[in-house]
Amino acid sequence: MNFAEELKNQLNIVDVVSQYVRLKRQGAGQRWVGLCPFHSEKTPSFGVHSGHQYYKCFGCDAAGDVLKFVQQIESLTFPETLRTLAERYGIAMPERSRFDDPESQKVAGLLEIHEAAATIFQENLRTDSGSEARQYLQSRGVSGDVAREFRLGLSDAGGQQLTQRLKKYGEPLLIDSGLVARREAGGTFDRFRGRLMFPIHDAMGKIIAFGGRALRAEDKVKYLNSPETRLYSKSSVLFNMHRAKVAARKNCRMILVEGYMDAIGIFSTGREEVVAICGTALGPGQIRAVKQEISYQSGKGHVILNFDSDAAGARSTEKYLSTLLAQGLRVKVLEIPGGIDPDEYIQQHGAGAYDKLLEHAPSYFHWLTDSARKRFDMHTAEGRIDAFKLILPTLEQVHDKMERAAIATEIAEQLGIEREIVHGALRSKSAPQPSTRPRDVSSGVAPNEKLLVACMLASAEARAVVRHYLARSQALEQLELRAIFEALLAAEENGAPFSLGDALAKLETHFQQVLTAIGFAESSVAEEQAADQALDCLRLLEAKLQQTKLDQLKRQIRELEAQGKIQDAIRLMNELDTLTRRPSKSESL
Repeated sequence: MNFAEELKNQLNIVDVVSQYVRLKRQGAGQRWVGLCPFHSEKTPSFGVHSGHQYYKCFGCDAAGDVLKFVQQIESLTFPETLRTLAERYGIAMPERSRFDDPESQKVAGLLEIHEAAATIFQENLRTDSGSEARQYLQSRGVSGDVAREFRLGLSDAGGQQLTQRLKKYGEPLLIDSGLVARREAGGTFDRFRGRLMFPIHDAMGKIIAFGGRALRAEDKVKYLNSPETRLYSKSSVLFNMHRAKVAARKNCRMILVEGYMDAIGIFSTGREEVVAICGTALGPGQIRAVKQEISYQSGKGHVILNFDSDAAGARSTEKYLSTLLAQGLRVKVLEIPGGIDPDEYIQQHGAGAYDKLLEHAPSYFHWLTDSARKRFDMHTAEGRIDAFKLILPTLEQVHDKMERAAIATEIAEQLGIEREIVHGALRSKSAPQPSTRPRDVSSGVAPNEKLLVACMLASAEARAVVRHYLARSQALEQLELRAIFEALLAAEENGAPFSLGDALAKLETHFQQVLTAIGFAESSVAEEQAADQALDCLRLLEAKLQQTKLDQLKRQIRELEAQGKIQDAIRLMNELDTLTRRPSKSESL
């Protein structure tokens, strides 16, 4: 057994997927459902089967085992997926499996480059040339200990330091790292020059990119981030996530800010569950990362938006509210008085004052209502209606019906609008969405065959019974689902452990859909009863096959009699009589 199979055997797909998706168990069986993380939907079409250790979305057709899920949702290569899961769950990974392919070797080289660059930047900050950067940090309330904790540094102003000191990695890999760029006229130069450097880590704590703040007046761009690389996807990474995740899980919340300094300032107060969006729009990968860490399964997790209190910050808050609510997250909004940044507020008023704001942060709809009331004249009917229209698109993103109803009541009271109007508007906007689950492609298949497939999926003993029967019968040729039966039996040939994924890989698209539909059907077969039910199915199948043969003989006899071929008809009648008297194979099962 290779390491990938060993890893899968030690993981439970429900536990792993639950870190990304809020799953709900269907009855007492092995099926779990939730909103698909790979496409936008309001009606759950995403299923996970704990018995088969397999997931399937009936809306976008995403499907696979636990390794495929993590690879797809984290945008990893297969070797990176193995390494990530092994490190996350503390499973020892064989040395030969670590860097035995070119892609893994390249990733390892890029990580080494970033680690070496961070060390160089830190060294620069401690030199005489780093005095201006150190003064800036001191003015922002960043102590030496905090600077070391976040590994803050300074890029050399000359533009050749990394190019020269890291040349052992080769120019192509340095270019791929994003830290070095080519000149049009030839040669290379450091992308970051004379900037205060903020290392950006992945969720495992490895440096994968940098953000650089300008310190010179001639630099027109205040903040410069690493470009997209093999390691770094801006829409998937949040600054400080590797530090924040432990506190986020403990406190069931995540504070979301815009800037690096805001995150550092809040973290320094002891509120470690804070991340920054790295100067980009909030992407789906970042939202998934937050959902994974705030214990959303318990239904208690919150995201607290703490953006700047100016007009631009308010627009960002409104935009991200809809995005977060659409993903089923609970949101609060922390607005800093006086229109200053969070870290500036902490410097001026202290950590205790910020804690009070944090603990009393209002729910998003209270913030929205207050914002709307400030924009419109609440003394007129037109103003109240306009305020409600401003809020309505955001409220439409709330999935939970009870939550929507409660919010509608509160908003009606706060805006002075009749409850019926608000509830009616929300109802009209929340008409039941058609299910994205397609028609059951197995609905036209003979029920006995479907049940036999379900039995084989449920039990190794049932598969052995079917294998023994088909080895001495020609029934397989008559089965509508012949390809599926062959694939299920072939999936555990040569002593290999049975895997639904292996069976699906052997089938054409139509039969893949049929097998998946049967595997995820609500009416499942209990493992302890599967072998007996399989025997019942085989008896019915054998009886049906024998009856089919009898009917064929009777039809042929009638045709021969009509043609005057009496001797041939008598021969078939004798065969029919023998077959009728012979005990059915089903009796010996």
